Amino acid sequence: VQLQASGGGLVQAGGSLRLSCTASGRIFGGYALAWFRRAPGKERLFVAAVRPGNNAKYYADSVKGRFSISRDNAENTLYLQMNSLKPEDTAVYYCAARARWHVNYYYDFNYDSWGQGTLVTVSS
Repeated sequence: VQLQASGGGLVQAGGSLRLSCTASGRIFGGYALAWFRRAPGKERLFVAAVRPGNNAKYYADSVKGRFSISRDNAENTLYLQMNSLKPEDTAVYYCAARARWHVNYYYDFNYDSWGQGTLVTVSS
């Protein structure tokens, strides 16, 4: 599956953004989907994931209660709604997919397909 991320930009602390990730190619509904981010000078880290089937959602502690992941299988699109943004949320955000759910969903090496990344900058 090919992924295309969009929706990043510059926002003030406390603001909101919604990222989108559009997929093309193979069947989207059966895929495990996730968002990761890489802050300047740091490693890429897990943000959120959503399972296929039951749509169970999982979040990094740093974003719980502020971010919400969702998927629209009819539109082949993954979303990340980000509220109450903080300067430490500044990063390049990547969407990712794999054909089956993996118990270690928070490791980036368990995903096969990646979007190109979209930059989110939160000013203080």
